[in-house]
Amino acid sequence: MQPRNGKGIININNMEPKDIIITGIQAWDIKIGSNCKNIAREFSKKNRVLYVNPPLDRHKQSVNFLRGLFGASKIDSSKNKEPLIQVNENLWVMNPGIVVESCNWMPHYLFDFFNKINSMRLAEAVNNWCKKSAFQAHVLFTDSDMFRSFHLKELLNPNVFVYYSRDNLMTVPYWRKHGSYMEPMIMKKADVVVTNSPYLAKVAQDSNPHSYYVGQGCDVTDFQEKKSIKVPEDVAGIKGVKIGYVGLLTSRRLSISTLCFLAKARPEWQIILVGPEESCFKKSVLHQLDNVHFLGSKKQTELGAYVQAFDVCINPQVINDLTKGNYPRKIDEYLASGKPVIATYTPTMEVFRDHCLLAENEEDFVTLIEKALKLGSSDEGKSKRVHFAKSHSWENSIKLIWESIKKINKD
Repeated sequence: MQPRNGKGIININNMEPKDIIITGIQAWDIKIGSNCKNIAREFSKKNRVLYVNPPLDRHKQSVNFLRGLFGASKIDSSKNKEPLIQVNENLWVMNPGIVVESCNWMPHYLFDFFNKINSMRLAEAVNNWCKKSAFQAHVLFTDSDMFRSFHLKELLNPNVFVYYSRDNLMTVPYWRKHGSYMEPMIMKKADVVVTNSPYLAKVAQDSNPHSYYVGQGCDVTDFQEKKSIKVPEDVAGIKGVKIGYVGLLTSRRLSISTLCFLAKARPEWQIILVGPEESCFKKSVLHQLDNVHFLGSKKQTELGAYVQAFDVCINPQVINDLTKGNYPRKIDEYLASGKPVIATYTPTMEVFRDHCLLAENEEDFVTLIEKALKLGSSDEGKSKRVHFAKSHSWENSIKLIWESIKKINKD
């Protein structure tokens, strides 16, 4: 197969390092976990990587100007930072130093016009740095950036263009307005589409037959069982069977009704929720139940101790377009602890079927938790759960990305 830009596919079997340009929707200094950052770090172990931060848009520039007039703090942006930061020997983070137009509110025909201008500005900034640094576009890897990166295949002329889909962004109004037609188009442009869930791979195949599930990396070090681990004080004081959840408490992903059903069906069980709450949870009836405990936000390094204190880990998701394709990394974290896991069935949870108990309704959660509790320490699946979680490494995910590119070489 020859890519549609006319440039020859690179020889992936050749072990020489490649130059990889990464564009996406998350800045390097984002405070939450980032698939794209983890992928960049893993790529950089054997290749040179340029990670391009999203540029400042016209709206944020205007807000910064007004805030500056009144002495208020500015919106953090790449425009106010060093143009280039070297993270390690092979990884650079680039702040483009450009301003792109805020055009998402425009009708399609105007959006397409200004969006192309944005792509051209971004491409010029990247090309200028590449020329100065003798950096080649062997691979352009785009993480969900369906707007600004839409024209980069033609403008940067990479050997291979890889589009990465890790969430169904069409559930968000901002992305849905123009993304509903642009994401299928950029997927069609791509030489290969890679996803972190089988469900998203199936969706992408409607636009590009070269769409593949490449797994999900997850650092489970903090969640593995340790002899010296200390039970957190706010958990130690809770007596009884501990059924726990760790993560953001949001009704977009988590079922309040299932948690209520559990707490009321088995008042002797203690439902422990660790993580920040959105308003829907703060206002919920859960706060009125004596056996439901909200422990608040914790540091990432502390979460493993909480999971180790649970008897059973749960992930009672709501079923919607977001969760059907979402890869829940918390499941790997739970499994790495060796604890039994009960989760709502979704297409993506098929990946975990051999290592989790999957519930299709609220009653199932009660039945399956009881089943897990009866197994107790005699549960022979513990070591298998730990081994399976460890297999979901970024190293393995990157290997599958390269394997996906090899497939288009063979066609």
